Amino acid sequence: MEIRKELIDELIATSGGSLIGPDGLVKSLTKALVERMLTGELNHHPGYEKHDVAGYGTGNSRNGTSRKTLKGEAGEMAIEVPRDRSGTFEPKLIEKHQTRFEGFDGQDPVDVRTGYDGAGHPRATCMTCTAWKSVPA
Repeated sequence: MEIRKELIDELIATSGGSLIGPDGLVKSLTKALVERMLTGELNHHPGYEKHDVAGYGTGNSRNGTSRKTLKGEAGEMAIEVPRDRSGTFEPKLIEKHQTRFEGFDGQDPVDVRTGYDGAGHPRATCMTCTAWKSVPA
């Protein structure tokens, strides 16, 4: 996938020119991607999208988010982790009680819109298929 040069220029301009550091563009993009991927995982967990009528009366629905602080190369990063009402959602990208995040290296590819990996397997539950394994370096 190629990112448009204009989009990069716009992101740099809105970041005040700071790319790396506590308020840098890299940290903001990482936060946005992590939160989007966690939302994709939660979309798969109950089997329906946010506000989908299929979720009415199921007994388990989204229940807001919880704040979590991760530590990594860029310092501390506060993220919002989505949660479900029954407490059965177990995120895989940032697991419960995980406090360190070193980046996306070694993570498997996942469609952030659906929570499915590149082979079409549900990322949140497909622990045994080869598509779940880390991407080779």
